[in-house]
Amino acid sequence: MSLEEYNPQKLENLIQESWKQMGSYKADISKTKEKFYCLSMFPYPSGKLHMGHVRNYTIGDVISRFKRMQGFNVLQPMGWDAFGLPAENAAIQNKVDPKSWTEQNIKSMKSQLERLGFSYDWSREVKTCDPNYFKWEQEIFTKLQKKGLVYRKKSLVNWDPVDETVLANEQVIDGKGWRSGATVELKEIDQWFLRITDYADELLSSIENLDWPENVKSMQKNWIGKSFGSEIKFALLNSDELTAFTTRIDTIYGVTFIAISPNHPIAQNLAKDNAEINEFIKECNAIKMAEADLAKADKLGLKTNLKVRHPFSDNNLDVWIANYVLMDYGTGVVMGVPAHDERDYEFAKKYNIEIKQVIESDELPSPKKGKLIDSDNFTGQESDEAIKNINDYLEKNAIGKSIENFRLRDWGVSRQRFWGCPIPVVFDNGEPIFLEKKDLPVELPKIKDGESPKPLSQNKDFFDLGSGKTREVDTFDTFVDSSWYYARFTAADNDEKALDDDSKYWLPVDLYIGGI
Repeated sequence: MSLEEYNPQKLENLIQESWKQMGSYKADISKTKEKFYCLSMFPYPSGKLHMGHVRNYTIGDVISRFKRMQGFNVLQPMGWDAFGLPAENAAIQNKVDPKSWTEQNIKSMKSQLERLGFSYDWSREVKTCDPNYFKWEQEIFTKLQKKGLVYRKKSLVNWDPVDETVLANEQVIDGKGWRSGATVELKEIDQWFLRITDYADELLSSIENLDWPENVKSMQKNWIGKSFGSEIKFALLNSDELTAFTTRIDTIYGVTFIAISPNHPIAQNLAKDNAEINEFIKECNAIKMAEADLAKADKLGLKTNLKVRHPFSDNNLDVWIANYVLMDYGTGVVMGVPAHDERDYEFAKKYNIEIKQVIESDELPSPKKGKLIDSDNFTGQESDEAIKNINDYLEKNAIGKSIENFRLRDWGVSRQRFWGCPIPVVFDNGEPIFLEKKDLPVELPKIKDGESPKPLSQNKDFFDLGSGKTREVDTFDTFVDSSWYYARFTAADNDEKALDDDSKYWLPVDLYIGGI
């Protein structure tokens, strides 16, 4: 073949085969070269690569090759984010084992990646559906429990009745499941949680040290959502109390109503004996949507027969149930200050509630800080001074306190599906036992030919262990699988440990490439 001729099918196959034979891209520890760990977001094995994959992986490969030319010891691995609903739904439709469907797709996509000539170290390939991968995930869960970072509680979740699984708020679009299109319901079920809120401050402070695009850093900060505010108690006239969270305690004298979430325990209790309240709560929950969409949606409310005493005056305030109050932020109770909050203003205008201005401003609503007016002893103080003084008053009189609050919530990791990593827990007469390494992995049951996968809760052979013992029937959220694969790549061939001394050499990842 002359230099002018280029036969890609013949030449590329020949060169790529030589790479395999020589192990050209196998990464080993070097005592003389500086390491560079280049990680591209691993794909879900849908069956075919698309141009988004090619774009992402080409960027990673160009950088990896460039770093090798610069003399770096480069690790560029690849694997498969293999659990999840798409595989399970395809298996149900075609009455096949999702494992077989997934393995077939992996084989096809791996062949495509190899033909593209990317310089991956395939010796480190991982599949999240492989027991040799998820046994370590199960062990990590047990270790987290020993550290007090795992707990179980009943929780209201977005339930997709078609896919029969829990959805995150971001997966609810206009009140419907993002994949099935079914109307999402709110349902209370037992869920396993990881205490990620224990690390909220650490996560927030570390963002500043990241060499990331500013828009991504801003998204992360908003997701964690740290705010400084106050909790304040409003005494109900029936001797109970409601505790509200606010970032603007300086507007306390402008409170003209109290709003509670439709899912607040008091609202739920009222609904038991009041058909109108029960129907209103159902209406609110039927149009459940992401928080950002809810802020723009029409404000709906229903006045209850409850009243609270304003803690700084003799006024009694009506208690409303309002769709814009979130149970999972703050306390699920909002002190309504229509003159100085846009949502409260919209709500008050709609339902003819008093609007009382307590911060100097030429227009309403005015959420800005300023000089207090009509605020008793605090009149004339600037907002920041008043916030400090009012908080001191709250604490001195045991009716509230200043606190830090986070929008971030603990991570609910339970999913009610078949095709996922089984949660390694056995219940002995209802008491959870977290399985140790010797009892792992807990594997999924095999599916017979011609049968469709069913949730583990419908498989008695799997969950009923006899003598009052049952297995946990939930599987992990697939984001658990993909939360640590970057680390497993560094010790993928170690059957004794999830991570090892090689991990200390390769970590942290130097460059991560993927979408947002």
